[in-house]
Amino acid sequence: MAKTGGKVPTKTGDNNVAAFLEKLAATPAPATGGRRGRLIFAMDATASRQPRWDSASHIQSQMFVETAQLGGLDIQLIFYRGFGEFHAAPWHHTADALLAEMRQVFCVGGRTQIGKVLRHARDQAKQGKVDALVFVGDAMEEDVDALCHTAGELGLLGVPCFIFHEGGDPNAAMAFKQIANLTRGAYCPFDAASAQQLRDLLAAVAVFAAGGRKALVDFSRKSGRPARLLLEQLGAKSR
Repeated sequence: MAKTGGKVPTKTGDNNVAAFLEKLAATPAPATGGRRGRLIFAMDATASRQPRWDSASHIQSQMFVETAQLGGLDIQLIFYRGFGEFHAAPWHHTADALLAEMRQVFCVGGRTQIGKVLRHARDQAKQGKVDALVFVGDAMEEDVDALCHTAGELGLLGVPCFIFHEGGDPNAAMAFKQIANLTRGAYCPFDAASAQQLRDLLAAVAVFAAGGRKALVDFSRKSGRPARLLLEQLGAKSR
């Protein structure tokens, strides 16, 4: 459940994207070895996030589209809501399956369960390679030390956590940044005006998870500024 916080100022948007891409550039590239990439997509489905849930559903399909030619990407949707409700869907191989799953979800008021998200990702990574964890949320109401401990375990397992923070809650920002750092992932705030930017950044993470840095070169030729900025951070040439 979100706490009151201001919107991320629009004028800082470019700095936020640049900082996110710099962190992504420093993340070790996954060694896919011809296998399909695997990405866990986690969302806060408490009441405060209802206005953004539908738009997020459409954004996810882009992640599949951009990775289809890379051998594919498997995505597992997980979310929490209400009184301790935590759901982990099966691994989805197509955008249609993921969208069908998300359309059945409605948001319910409750406290955050980020610890469960991190522990689930850790347990999945112990069973088989997970190339990235993406989390979209607006609040944090848990023990930061406990969250950071599990984040450290994810870091040791080689699972970078890419956190997209809606709104301006400073307590959440502090925790999210620590989790991203401990997993060698990245943190990026966004607001209602950032839907296109969020879609582009998520697509870049998906391409990274499915094909590593090299795949971003081809992706950048048809995508917008975020992927090109990422390639600049990597020292690669997109032309």
